[in-house]
Amino acid sequence: MAKKLEITLKRSMIGRNESQRKIVKALGLKKIGQTVEHYDTPTIRGMVNKIDFMLDVKEQEA
Repeated sequence: MAKKLEITLKRSMIGRNESQRKIVKALGLKKIGQTVEHYDTPTIRGMVNKIDFMLDVKEQEA
């Protein structure tokens, strides 16, 4: 079974640099409080680690 990550945007994108904004958009997040699910892959983990201060991440068993 593959693990899934439940990713929630907790902080605003106002004042963030362009690369951080692109990562948020690539994860599929648009609004504060929005939650998306992604499979736990090295690519997704790398994006999450870059902006971990803006996100709330929960691991789930798929």
